[in-house]
Amino acid sequence: MSELHPISTDQAPAAIGPYSQAVVSDGWIFTSGQIAIDPTSGILESGGTGVQADRVLRNLSAVLAEAGGGMDSVVRTTVYLADMDDFQTVNAVYARHFGTHRPARATVEVSRLPAGAAVEIDAVARVKG
Repeated sequence: MSELHPISTDQAPAAIGPYSQAVVSDGWIFTSGQIAIDPTSGILESGGTGVQADRVLRNLSAVLAEAGGGMDSVVRTTVYLADMDDFQTVNAVYARHFGTHRPARATVEVSRLPAGAAVEIDAVARVKG
């Protein structure tokens, strides 16, 4: 069995339960879901779904960087939305963060997210090299 290497960075919100921000195993990065908590204040971003999506993707980027990856190393994401009507708003922010890189993705509407967040995103990435 491969060894799991937990990832932790203060550039993203600390895990609020018995889990890691991410783990690396055999060159793969598996992130936990990120919501729009500001890592400095510990407070959920206000200002709408677009603002939250931007914070989520900055948090995700920080976790990936700590694990040795980046947005361009992501192979798959799952986007969880509290309201599917926010799909296009999140898409616009998502496209800005990923640029021309297009990982596989699933998007699902959920009944509720932690801390009343509007969006949560997790990712699987491959460490380069």
